[in-house]
Amino acid sequence: MLTVENLHVYYGAIHAIQGISFSVRQGEIVTLIGANGAGKSTILKTISGLLQPREGKILLEGEEISTLAPHQIVARGISQVPEGRRVFPELSVLENLELGAYQRKGKEHLKELEWVFELFPRLEERKNQPAGTLSGGEQQMLAIGRGLMAKPRLLLLDEPSMGLAPLLVKEIFAIIQEINAAGTTILLVEQNAHMALSIAQTGYVLETGEIVLSGSAAELVRNEEVRKAYLGL
Repeated sequence: MLTVENLHVYYGAIHAIQGISFSVRQGEIVTLIGANGAGKSTILKTISGLLQPREGKILLEGEEISTLAPHQIVARGISQVPEGRRVFPELSVLENLELGAYQRKGKEHLKELEWVFELFPRLEERKNQPAGTLSGGEQQMLAIGRGLMAKPRLLLLDEPSMGLAPLLVKEIFAIIQEINAAGTTILLVEQNAHMALSIAQTGYVLETGEIVLSGSAAELVRNEEVRKAYLGL
């Protein structure tokens, strides 16, 4: 579904992503794990069109998307849930969700809205509240819901567990699995390697802009380097 080939991304003179290649098959959950500064979020921003690669290609079902603008990439079926939630605090929960469907026509988005409220009943209860009044966990639910309103085929999730209590983390990850089971392919960036590998089929380990390990999630969980560096085992 998604193929990244020899990707190089710079911030000025800083070579942030150094020739990485990986793929995401349709229907999978694929996770990118690594320490802060490894380049995980940079990869998602580049796939979304928020950053332009210096070299390399990003292909979605064989079509190169590396040179497209972000709204064109959304129109092709990729939606990103950013790190830190980035909700619009003054707008209501419903208005935030409707912004996620801004490219869709008429009432096409109402089916997704109904599904988002099924996944996150608390959002329906608070649909008229300003998003800034929600708890951190509720804002994360809203950010994911907003991403789903574009009806993506590929959902990019950037640190969905950040700052959440352990029980909420379990809830969010269970919902990510539910979204995947409903047919949405997921590329997950996550510092909580244990949770990420527990739901993913495939994983890639990043260090300073390079992929240093890859394999099935089960293989990575058994890998001694991963266990010591990321799983605390």
